[in-house]
Amino acid sequence: MICPHCERNLLRKERTGNRCTHCKRSYALDPKTNPLRLNDLRVRRITTALTDGGRIGIVPDQLWYALSRKRLRDSEFGQGCMGGAFVVAGFVTVIAFFAEAPVLLIGSAALLLSGLGISVARAMGAGKGVPSVVREGFPALVLSPWRSVYGGLPPGVLDTAGSEGGLPDPAGAAGTTGVLVCPDRAVVAFLVADGLPARHGLAVVRSAAEAAAVPSKGPVLVLHDTDADGELLVRGLRDTLPGRTVIDVGPPLRTVRALPQAVPYRDPRRRPSPADMRILASLGTYTPEELKWLGQGWRFPLVGLPPARLLAVVDRVAGQVSRGVDPDRRRAADLGFLTWPEAAGPDPAGDR
Repeated sequence: MICPHCERNLLRKERTGNRCTHCKRSYALDPKTNPLRLNDLRVRRITTALTDGGRIGIVPDQLWYALSRKRLRDSEFGQGCMGGAFVVAGFVTVIAFFAEAPVLLIGSAALLLSGLGISVARAMGAGKGVPSVVREGFPALVLSPWRSVYGGLPPGVLDTAGSEGGLPDPAGAAGTTGVLVCPDRAVVAFLVADGLPARHGLAVVRSAAEAAAVPSKGPVLVLHDTDADGELLVRGLRDTLPGRTVIDVGPPLRTVRALPQAVPYRDPRRRPSPADMRILASLGTYTPEELKWLGQGWRFPLVGLPPARLLAVVDRVAGQVSRGVDPDRRRAADLGFLTWPEAAGPDPAGDR
């Protein structure tokens, strides 16, 4: 790996204890010991891309996803076992051939079958999409070592530890132009840090019950992960708030799945129930293949969207809603005083 301080190429024996033997300085992450195979330079490079060169702040969850993308694309199921099984099987076969030992041939065949079984499982996607570091474990495994070495988080990453995401009290949100419902606390913290809810007069809540408690009668914007839970949330809000305008701002499943740079993940702990799947099937908006995908627990998380694009899209929709509610802003928009950014281009972080 490259030392993040002196930029010397370090062999494993030259960086024991996460310290460079050349410049004598410590670094935070070693790809040989970190489960995401990270190094400090890669974290800095990805953070710079996500923050648009420091123009915006991001939350740790967005950094977690960007640093996990490369591992989510590939399956590591049985990676070492498969190669070992084939190598040992070949070695045992050679010995059995020369020693004329049928018992060894049986053992060799068993090893070959094990290797083939692992190969087939990998080809069918076993292990694919399961993060090697879960979202909740990212602060301890990556951010804590970073803090220890550098005294804080990477530049541009907001410290949300112990924060409630900046959520206002829904009961005190009278006079707002609308309600933004987002179950993801990290995404709420990201939007609040940018000032988006305050800029558009939106009360921010995380559930249908909290949305119903907001005095505002304006439109309800629903921002959610592209998954079964998100689709059910929109349906639940429309049932809970009859007569209210409920706008689904979440990325459409069919659109996101068609994007080559979009990388889904799955959480075995959060698979939808059979009852939930029956509700989704009854909507008639999903193909059988899409229902199967949702039922397996796959999802595109909001924290996986490029931060600048997420801000631009929500800003644009919220601006359209606030202009429609506020006559003064509507007249200003008609005069051309308000324009909203287009969605950002391809994901700047990529798989670097």
